[in-house]
Amino acid sequence: MTHRLGRSRWQGPGHYRYGVRGPFGSGRRAWPGVARRSPALLVLSGLVAVVAVAASIAVLIVLAVVLLRISAPLVPLALLLFVTSRHHRRRRSLRRSAGTAPVPARPPAPPRPDLAWQRARARFGTVKSEYAAHECDPMSVLRLPALSDVSVPSTARFVDAFAEAQALETDAFPAGGHAAAFVAAAERAERAWRAARDAAERMRLSHLSPGERGTVERVLKLLTTARDSDNEPERLAAYSRARAELAKLDRAGVVHLPRTAQAALDAAARGQLPA
Repeated sequence: MTHRLGRSRWQGPGHYRYGVRGPFGSGRRAWPGVARRSPALLVLSGLVAVVAVAASIAVLIVLAVVLLRISAPLVPLALLLFVTSRHHRRRRSLRRSAGTAPVPARPPAPPRPDLAWQRARARFGTVKSEYAAHECDPMSVLRLPALSDVSVPSTARFVDAFAEAQALETDAFPAGGHAAAFVAAAERAERAWRAARDAAERMRLSHLSPGERGTVERVLKLLTTARDSDNEPERLAAYSRARAELAKLDRAGVVHLPRTAQAALDAAARGQLPA
């Protein structure tokens, strides 16, 4: 009987275990479905696994030692902070239960009287300058007529406060309670000036009739032309017409020019440039 290459006849149950097709024969599978592995490879794999586990354990031990060394100095400090905070909380609770209030802060030292007087004098000087600039400018009086009309309550209060502070003002630091009285009067005058100016800004020409408002606006245009013109005859003519219109408004009781504003307008109408 002929045989095919790579095959053998059945020689009994032990043929595949001990025959040429077994594990010590051609190197093929001894049993169907079971892979053949070398014992040396199995031993090497086991050694690698053991080494890996041992290395992991060593790394964990080193990390634990390092963390213990780092945190060891901080443990007493943490305990100290905990004990101190607990002690402070207990003291606060005892104070509250006993009804004791915390110690108030030390009040600030009062300002020096001479410095307060100097600051008040400087502020009052600013008020005087602004008030004088308004009273000497006919255009400002026409734009804010309520600021020069003492029949307006806010303006009347300012005039009274201004007169009181002006009566108490001195060139040198006064003795006694005079300085304190001037400081209080200067503060009242400053507040009254701001209130009067704000009220005049709100009112402007709203209290005038349409005809009176038109006359005031016409005078403002004439004064603007006279101020900006380089032609001397044109400038003088504009001032002359403005003076005539203002005289009508003054006789009608619509707008009252202060004496300082009237003097500035008269000087400009005579050919003198206003300051």
